[in-house]
Amino acid sequence: MMKHQKKSSYIASRPLLVLFALIFVVSLLILASCSYRLTSSKAWVRGFKVAFGGGSTEGTAKATVPKDRLLGGLLSPDFNEQSCLSRYQSMLHRKASPYIVSSHLTSKLRKYEELHKKCAPNTPLFKKSLQQLKKKQSMDQLECNYVLWSPVAGIGNRMLTLVSAFLYALLTNRVMLIHQTADMVDLFCEPFPGSTWYLPSDFPINIYGYDVHSQNSYGFMVAHNLINSDHDSPPSALPPFMYLHIKYNYREQDLHTRFFCADDQEVISKINWILLKSDNYIVPGLFMVPKFEKELERMFPLKETVFHNLGRYLLHPSNSVWGMVMRYHKSYLAKAKEKIGIQARIFFWAPISIDELYKQIVVCTQIKSILPQLNPEQSENSSMATDEASPRAVLVTSLYGELYDRIRDMYYMHSTTTGEIISVYQPSHDENQQFDQLVHNQKALAEIWLLSFSDVLITTSGSTFGYVSYSLASIKPFFLLSSKDQKFPHPPCRRSITLDPCFHSPPDFICKTSNKTDSVKLARYLRHCEDYGEGIKLFD
Repeated sequence: MMKHQKKSSYIASRPLLVLFALIFVVSLLILASCSYRLTSSKAWVRGFKVAFGGGSTEGTAKATVPKDRLLGGLLSPDFNEQSCLSRYQSMLHRKASPYIVSSHLTSKLRKYEELHKKCAPNTPLFKKSLQQLKKKQSMDQLECNYVLWSPVAGIGNRMLTLVSAFLYALLTNRVMLIHQTADMVDLFCEPFPGSTWYLPSDFPINIYGYDVHSQNSYGFMVAHNLINSDHDSPPSALPPFMYLHIKYNYREQDLHTRFFCADDQEVISKINWILLKSDNYIVPGLFMVPKFEKELERMFPLKETVFHNLGRYLLHPSNSVWGMVMRYHKSYLAKAKEKIGIQARIFFWAPISIDELYKQIVVCTQIKSILPQLNPEQSENSSMATDEASPRAVLVTSLYGELYDRIRDMYYMHSTTTGEIISVYQPSHDENQQFDQLVHNQKALAEIWLLSFSDVLITTSGSTFGYVSYSLASIKPFFLLSSKDQKFPHPPCRRSITLDPCFHSPPDFICKTSNKTDSVKLARYLRHCEDYGEGIKLFD
């Protein structure tokens, strides 16, 4: 009887024991979760100690206050995050931008997204606009007008011109579509929700052959009186399709440069389809057009943030490229207390030996106190580093493996006066730029993104690769100044005073008179580039 009573009592108490056990386990999980959030967010993955989440402004892997995944309203929330991981995750690995996005720009972007969805390929309105191409003139009041972008030059140029074309689309109420060549497949995510920005492969016009002398170009047609360039001309007096040539050689024929003139923009605005080929960052030139100026000022109260904001909105590496970025970052860079990016390139207009370029980089990093000096004593006890010290990481992106070897060996063979550990890394060194190669472009894009995670940047004068990296990072870089007689100049580098990239080949004449003039006199907010004297850039 007693045994039966004890058994009954035990059975009756089991639910309470289970409940207490569950409460205990849940409490432990909550404590563990809290502890995890209050300490550095670290995990071991496949043998690598990696950090998730954002870093502090010093580049450490410590947990921080959650960042704004939509970048102040810049990004649309209407995406499946898994379809493009970089869109909402890039900001976790960059220093927070100090620049506020204007409400007018965010409103403009949301309206554009609706227009793009309405006019994108395979929609009824797109098909209606295609029919217009078969006719011999443009049509007034067509609901969807387009600017088509075609890739030119390397990945840096392409990113600069994509942003330029997109800003032009915003200003002119056009829809931007891009010509996807084989070396552009699986580079970027779709930037607009619910639609595509890729031109269909069966587009009826072959856009490969257009160049500076093309008879369908605006400059050629005006020069040969094939169109009436009077801004009062009706759309029926204009062709349905026009090519705009703004590549490096567009100033060989002055009429190509009239793209930046007010009256000519009135004419171009009436043409239904525009093909733009450019290797220039033409944004500063758009500020020269009076009809655009007011809208540009509303979108960008701070003029030097144009690429910084539109680049972060428009350009997101595909999941394939993002995987490359994250694998490298977590393996080598995530634990660094500070990340220093060095982007080095030798251009034909500024020849310099690898040895001389190496010396230039070393002198720059020393006089600007970017990296610690070497210890001449060479004794082990002179090092103040401890096992717990987080190294400073130097990321070298360059076509040249020898340059990386020299910088790496310098900090391998010598201790530093501060006792700091300097780790040097280089993701790739292809030796030569490989145009039209998808894998090369993917690696280049991954390296641009890795550079944009830096705390300090040193870039080569005139390098579009560098322009994109520092603009995305919201960092004003140190420019390695161009060589003179194959020797590096003194001083070897100079800090940029603005954030926006340089327009290398701006127009240099007054529209109304065609008289030559200094480009910076053609609009407010313009000055010559520190790294490329002929060019112009935006400043505040």
